[in-house]
Amino acid sequence: MLYAIAWRQVFVDKSAKAMQQRIVGRLAPSPTGAQHVGNARTYMIAWLSARSQNGQIVLRIEDIDSPRVKLGAVEQIYEDLRWLGLDWDGEVLVQTRRLFAYEAALNKLKEQNLVYPCTCTRSDIERAASAPHGEHEGPTYPGTCTFRTIQEAESLTIPYAWRFRTEGRHCEFSDRFHGKVALNLADIGGDFVVWKSAGTPAYQLAVVVDDAAQGVTEIVRGDDLIPSTPRQLLLYEALTWSPPSFVHVPLVVGPDGRRLAKRHGDTRLCALRDRGVRAEALLGLLAHSCGWLDRPEPVRLRDLLPVFQLDTIPKHPFVLTAAALEAIGYNV
Repeated sequence: MLYAIAWRQVFVDKSAKAMQQRIVGRLAPSPTGAQHVGNARTYMIAWLSARSQNGQIVLRIEDIDSPRVKLGAVEQIYEDLRWLGLDWDGEVLVQTRRLFAYEAALNKLKEQNLVYPCTCTRSDIERAASAPHGEHEGPTYPGTCTFRTIQEAESLTIPYAWRFRTEGRHCEFSDRFHGKVALNLADIGGDFVVWKSAGTPAYQLAVVVDDAAQGVTEIVRGDDLIPSTPRQLLLYEALTWSPPSFVHVPLVVGPDGRRLAKRHGDTRLCALRDRGVRAEALLGLLAHSCGWLDRPEPVRLRDLLPVFQLDTIPKHPFVLTAAALEAIGYNV
């Protein structure tokens, strides 16, 4: 029998219960690229949010996308975080050491008939797509393989992934920054991959398993990941885990309104550090962008705890200009 439950109210009830628990926030950098100013702003907000509530911060290295992991990137992450003054509690969770946990979660989804083997390639899906899609969610899955059963996977002779059945459901959740968010799964990609044909877990499954394992109760991340939230809520419910609260904050963008990239100059934290920029100067700029300081001025991370407020952060992206970087001692 397919998964069917009035899950919207369940999420509301469980989220309210989670809010009464001790706050556990998280930092989850990926070593597939260098950490930049945009990452620093989100990490700063996440750290301050948890610490201002006398909560904990856990650290996770999201290296499950192994072919794209850069040599030395993990060590660089630790250096970048410490440079900013970000600390964390407990042991660091490393995704590539936890394949057993993701496999156990996949098996639980199989037992409930919530997933099916899919042989469609990305090209197949893009050719069948009739509507534009966002950067993270990809084209809407046309449902080509939804007829397949769990057992049919054994007879397939070509690579296949495992997709979660969404059945085009409607999702509403409360975001602590944006307020009520309503999305239809059919509009943000439809059935989604939880296990790749390469034999590794997809992002959506891995982060849910890891956040549950680390006891995370509050997720602060960029608002480009809002479309991921309904999928992750479905997985929380299917795996019978309480979901955390979500805080999606605006990104840092270049003067052209696009997310930071090489075309905007070198905004990597290691580049700023190598050119003599002090962490306090960068934090002052970012704190000013969040409405916590009247003007950009050097400040230590812990000194921002008394002035931290989510509701002062502008709803629009923070535009990082060359002039702003020059003002903190960095020439683009």
